Amino acid sequence: MVTFPNAKINIGLYITEKRADGFHNLESCFYPVGWCDILEILPAETLSFKSTGLDIPGNPESNLCLKAYHLLKQDFDIPHVSIHLHKVVPIGAGMGGGSADCAFTIKTLNELFALHLSVEQMENYARKLGSDCAFFIQNRPQYCFGKGDEFANISVDLAGKYIVLVNPNIHISTAEAYSGVKPLKNEIDLQEVLQKPVNEWKDLVKNDFEKHLLPKYPAIENIKNQLYELGAAYASMTGSGSTVFGIFEEEIDTKNHFEKYSIWQGKL
Repeated sequence: MVTFPNAKINIGLYITEKRADGFHNLESCFYPVGWCDILEILPAETLSFKSTGLDIPGNPESNLCLKAYHLLKQDFDIPHVSIHLHKVVPIGAGMGGGSADCAFTIKTLNELFALHLSVEQMENYARKLGSDCAFFIQNRPQYCFGKGDEFANISVDLAGKYIVLVNPNIHISTAEAYSGVKPLKNEIDLQEVLQKPVNEWKDLVKNDFEKHLLPKYPAIENIKNQLYELGAAYASMTGSGSTVFGIFEEEIDTKNHFEKYSIWQGKL
């Protein structure tokens, strides 16, 4: 079975408080986008995992896809599988690529072996593996809070608009991103503000990580400025960086821009 785990963007990201468990509470709108990995899972005689495409740092045995398999294996007598992940979505880029791979593994195993897990059950498994993994079970626009693993419906409709995602090939770890952030209560109602036209978001919808990461990585700020110069209705860093996205009313030609970076664009 082949699936295509997709990335997400954060429209607004507010770090509101440090939790007793060491994590942070946040508020954000998670929105799925079409930049995808390729994940193939097949029944096999022995359990195996391999990856191609972008290099994934760390021990392959600790990959989230394998962790998802072992988590379900604890509760279900599922056979061995062969997992092949072709990595396309940049790593450490604020787009939840690894979390999507994890969630899609859970969904694929559920379908492949007829486990009959509900959406809620799959989300609960995903929550055990990462703060934003659960989002990719439903994989639709959501207002996210708590650690990023609690959701509420939000009516943000970007259908018909175009998005450009630019990754400057800078890896920002979660630890690095959070080390410079100061939690503050969000002063806006994000759900309410996102009902406004996209071109009104610029001065209202913020990503708290930008304040300390943009001065540290001028390339990220330059990309954001270029997207606005190209006519973006709204541009922002996503997640804890380093990818920047721009939302446009019409498709644009980026041929002579961002040539040394990784770029994806498409219709929302």
